Amino acid sequence: MVENYTPPLWLPDGHTQSIYPSVFRKVTLSETPRRERVTTPDQDFLDIDWYGGELSERPLLIVSHGLEGSSDRQYVTGLIHKMKGMNALAWNYRSCSGEPNKNLRFYHSGATDDLDFIIKLAIERGAKDIYLAGFSLGGNLTLKWLGEQGKNPPQMIRKAVAFSVPLHLSSSSKQLAKRENRLYTHRFLQTLIKKVKEKSARYPQDITVEMIDSIKSLVDFDDVITGPLHGFKDGEDYYEKSSSLYFLDQINVPTLIVNAKNDPFLSAECIPESFVKTLDFVQLDAQEKGGHCGFYPKNYQGYTWSENRAEHWFKKSV
Repeated sequence: MVENYTPPLWLPDGHTQSIYPSVFRKVTLSETPRRERVTTPDQDFLDIDWYGGELSERPLLIVSHGLEGSSDRQYVTGLIHKMKGMNALAWNYRSCSGEPNKNLRFYHSGATDDLDFIIKLAIERGAKDIYLAGFSLGGNLTLKWLGEQGKNPPQMIRKAVAFSVPLHLSSSSKQLAKRENRLYTHRFLQTLIKKVKEKSARYPQDITVEMIDSIKSLVDFDDVITGPLHGFKDGEDYYEKSSSLYFLDQINVPTLIVNAKNDPFLSAECIPESFVKTLDFVQLDAQEKGGHCGFYPKNYQGYTWSENRAEHWFKKSV
């Protein structure tokens, strides 16, 4: 059993526990991934990184990253390093691999069609035992996809784990908009607006300069860009239809959610302990500390607490 997370004394709160590993932790893998560009059903592309060998010979770990992340973020490569007995597939969302995607749409917290495409691709390539992992936005995607499968998920899906998940997007967006979280929102908006400006150059009728200039917050971004571009009425409609909280009771694959109560990104609605206790296939590990995609331990020996937790969950018999 993995003991509860205990932070170092020099990481005293949710902010430091979030920021330190994101900025300073380095993961060195012995294997260089094989980058592949695959064509989506709508003739766009996704860039994916493969680790390991023949898919039929070892279990496959599929990892989904967070908002404005990528397949080479330390929390992605760290988990792959920890699960080195598995093959791994780390995929980049549209426009997250360093090159703008082709179509008007890009990615968002509820865009499970791309994850579904990735999973089906892995199955077609021969994967027989698949484990899913998602962080933050990628955790929401993973949980929503599992719920959408209902009682008939692909038989190859064995288990899933999701860390630092904004299960309820509307209240999480309000949490992230608080004054103390300006550092995060500013960083996200910088890269998101840069991507939207690139897309506006290709689709000037759909994304105007006036639209971009009106964006002052992440909520504005979802109201002006994410919602309308992806078939939602506005940001709030997008939040309600994409929140994985509403899909948890439909999951039929053993699934672990690990959220920290001091995560600066998460609202109280993202720690639904009583509700999850009523579910057969979902467990919630609500840690008192850990930050957002942090969990850097006091006795760090190359792995975070979350990576040890994921390994224990995947290897534990159901």
